[in-house]
Amino acid sequence: MSIDQIHGFAEYIAKFLELGGAGIIIGGIAIATVLFLREGFGAEGWRTAYPRYRSNLGRGILLGLELLVGADIIATITAPLTAQSVLLLAGVVLIRTFLSFSLETEIEGCWPWQRKQLELRANGVADER
Repeated sequence: MSIDQIHGFAEYIAKFLELGGAGIIIGGIAIATVLFLREGFGAEGWRTAYPRYRSNLGRGILLGLELLVGADIIATITAPLTAQSVLLLAGVVLIRTFLSFSLETEIEGCWPWQRKQLELRANGVADER
């Protein structure tokens, strides 16, 4: 297998991941909306359904973003490497990582470094510090 064939195969994988990421985001929005409407019109009520809707939207977007970052990395390393392409990849990864971090913080309702402490409190365990 030649380098050109490997690059061509990697490009197909990158495109597949891009399509998968976009599909997951769109599917996540659709599923979250259906669940929101079902809960909102049901016994749960709109006030209860809304926070879950936001969390479900965030989860779908977060998963899709992870695939899109992977696709960007694969697409960049298979293309001719220039300083501009590497800087562009770094910028895209930084922006998407910031978005992922922000979405995860919004979904969880706390900073990532506070998660363990909140889990301990929820289980009635005293903090060891």
